[in-house]
Amino acid sequence: MSRTSMKTGALAAGLAAATVATLAHAALPSTIIVDGEKVFPESMTSAADGAVFFGSIGNKMIYRAAPGSDKAEPFVQPGTDGVQSTFGVYADSKTGTLWACSNLLGPPGGPPATLYAFDLKTGAPKGHYPFVTAGGLCNDIATSPDGTTYASDTQNMQVEVLKKGASALEVWAGGDGGLGPKGGAVDGLSVLGKRVIVNELAASKLFSVDIGKDGTAGTPVEIKLDRPISRPDGMRTFGKSAVLIVEGGDGGKLEKVTFDGNNGKVELIKQGYPDGPVAVTVVGTTAYVCEGQLSAMMRRPGSSAPVAEPKPFKATAVEVGKP
Repeated sequence: MSRTSMKTGALAAGLAAATVATLAHAALPSTIIVDGEKVFPESMTSAADGAVFFGSIGNKMIYRAAPGSDKAEPFVQPGTDGVQSTFGVYADSKTGTLWACSNLLGPPGGPPATLYAFDLKTGAPKGHYPFVTAGGLCNDIATSPDGTTYASDTQNMQVEVLKKGASALEVWAGGDGGLGPKGGAVDGLSVLGKRVIVNELAASKLFSVDIGKDGTAGTPVEIKLDRPISRPDGMRTFGKSAVLIVEGGDGGKLEKVTFDGNNGKVELIKQGYPDGPVAVTVVGTTAYVCEGQLSAMMRRPGSSAPVAEPKPFKATAVEVGKP
């Protein structure tokens, strides 16, 4: 083959690859609408195949958008296996599990905060695990490659853990003030190598907790950020040394925090999420940010404040590139 033919072939192959990449990019919608009323999503996650899932506080349902779809439809029905209002959701494609945080909102006396497992493809229940400490609130979830599942307990300012093959949760970190005193709000989780990154919404802080060789938790260490963050909420691992995080303060933001030991560099990706950003997930090189409109849900009965016009519940896309 001549050099000209080789160059032509290489160019054609390169153009074909670029075309495939462009089509794949174009296939991702700019907005994913959650097809339901009173959804009030609190969390969002994505599977390896590009499917996107939403948890609903308002109607106690889990929604799924098929890969490339601009609409999320009912996936897990209310009350399945006793599930209540759904907060955090997390897709673990390696084990084929969709994890979900369930909480009963209302007077005490009902089922406790519970970590649920559903089949990632069918939504069938695979098991559920009540929180160890009374009065808890299951908020977010992350898993490590060895099959360990971590869940944040907002009310008790701690993280609980479900070890691979275990039948019950255990308290893993916090609860003793290490992640902040009671009255705070431990929220988002990300597993980053051999540690878990925990955010605290009320104090606008990030903590690092080392994972010991035996799986035990190290002493929580506050991350020293190069500039302040404001009311961090949903968070997802982004590559080997960074997380993407949404923040409720300053009009709502999506930011990347890159870690160097226990130091963190904060970079603004996008600002301007007026309806309350609660979650972020990544599909390819695209991040989706979900706004929960939770302030409308928490409007007090009898309030004289005007009722806002209902808006579609949605997640919007922003390019973030490769980690």
